[in-house]
Amino acid sequence: MSLNELKEAAHRVVGTRQTTKAVQEGRAKKVFIAEDAEDRITGPLIELCKAKGIEIVKVKSMKELGSTCGIDVGAASAAIIEG
Repeated sequence: MSLNELKEAAHRVVGTRQTTKAVQEGRAKKVFIAEDAEDRITGPLIELCKAKGIEIVKVKSMKELGSTCGIDVGAASAAIIEG
């Protein structure tokens, strides 16, 4: 259900740098994190989401998250953002 929500979202960002920026700017509605991503990459983003009260959805793999977002490589994180 949640991955379909990300796939069909009109506005989204992909990648930890862009996702972190969206969270910092208050534009992220929901954040998706790949379970197989390195903690050093996703850890600060997870803490930021918790501090800002943004829902985090865990996804099995970077490959699955990247595929859902329509890219041919894995993604550690992605977010649905406000338009």
